[in-house]
Amino acid sequence: MDYSEAAERISRKFSFSGQAVDVKKIEGKLRRLVDEFGVQPQEAERSVTNELNKEFNIPAAGSGGGGRAGSTNEQKKIAEGLPGDWVTIEGKVVALSAPASPSIAQSGIIADESGAIRFVAWAKSNAPAMAEGSWYRIESAVVDEFKGVPNLKIHSGTTIKEIGEDRSLIPTPMPIKDLHTGIGAVRGKVIQEWDASHERMLQSGLLGDETGTIKFVIWKEPGREKLVVGSVYTIFYAQIDEFNGRLSLNLNTATIMQEEGDIPVSGGESEVRGSIVHIAPGSGIIKRCPVEGCNRALSRQNYCPIHEIQPKFVYDLRIKGWLDDGEKTHNILIQRDVVESLTGITLDEAKQIAENNPLGMDEVFLQMRDKVLGRYIICHGREIDGRLLVNECERVKFDASEHAALLNRAGGAS
Repeated sequence: MDYSEAAERISRKFSFSGQAVDVKKIEGKLRRLVDEFGVQPQEAERSVTNELNKEFNIPAAGSGGGGRAGSTNEQKKIAEGLPGDWVTIEGKVVALSAPASPSIAQSGIIADESGAIRFVAWAKSNAPAMAEGSWYRIESAVVDEFKGVPNLKIHSGTTIKEIGEDRSLIPTPMPIKDLHTGIGAVRGKVIQEWDASHERMLQSGLLGDETGTIKFVIWKEPGREKLVVGSVYTIFYAQIDEFNGRLSLNLNTATIMQEEGDIPVSGGESEVRGSIVHIAPGSGIIKRCPVEGCNRALSRQNYCPIHEIQPKFVYDLRIKGWLDDGEKTHNILIQRDVVESLTGITLDEAKQIAENNPLGMDEVFLQMRDKVLGRYIICHGREIDGRLLVNECERVKFDASEHAALLNRAGGAS
């Protein structure tokens, strides 16, 4: 974006109305919106234009700046606000989160009966701090967009007043298949917990309901606890993000309620039948970091990339490999309980082999490879990021009649 050119363009628009504006000031606002906060250039120009419309009491539609008629500071329900709107809303602060930058004084989620939106109050705005659980009237805030998600920006021209509301807000959970970026509610069952991929990550895994599955993440913060695998939760005000075309839930802003009972989980389940054609290094018995929330696989020298040397490691079993169905090769990851069932080698037996055999952990790898390589199996699981996370395996029994039929067909084709 050419900031000076855009600033001159905005300045000329207002000079036609007899208003003198500081070009450098406009350029600075554009740079801050685009460079610091990731606002799209077109939206940044529209936002600055709308701000000047308000300052000079000029209707947005008459400014020629691309704003919508009626977009200047109307009182709206939260769900009605669109990027570029100046709005006044009334809502309840349902969550507060740690500011991501020193330039941010406060951030969190505010909601009304129509929906919820993430808000950011800039440090320069000198806005009064809002308390979680209280209702506020927020006047002259601006709705913009970050990574496709609407955000409410509180700036120096915004007025915040606490109001005496006390009405209940109970969002309706949506089926997982209908979720979209923004703030949402969902009811689901924790069906998998994954290895933490970052030292700040408390937990990540997979949540499912009758319509599908979605990844969730909880980052380490005071008061945050892990979800229990196999339990059902109703989750309000989760932040729904998109990365590489896939949605995920950030639960740090969410209100989480554990429930009794169970729910069926479907969608995303795959069945793959074929032959294991490769067992990858890192299969067999492995060592994991014992630090709570980490669980990363260690090197042969017991080194964790986050927590360094870990002499009090924890043993685990897994198989990483490729399964060929005759048309496609599938990347598979089989965890301990399924590995034990498939190979007949338990974790305790594998530990005995690793500690007493001259080849150590390599001997476990070789024995497991001999038991499964080239075998025909059926794998059930969920495909995440191009890898099948296997939760059940069964061997395919040899059927001589099928083999003869295949040979006959092959002979006929020749």
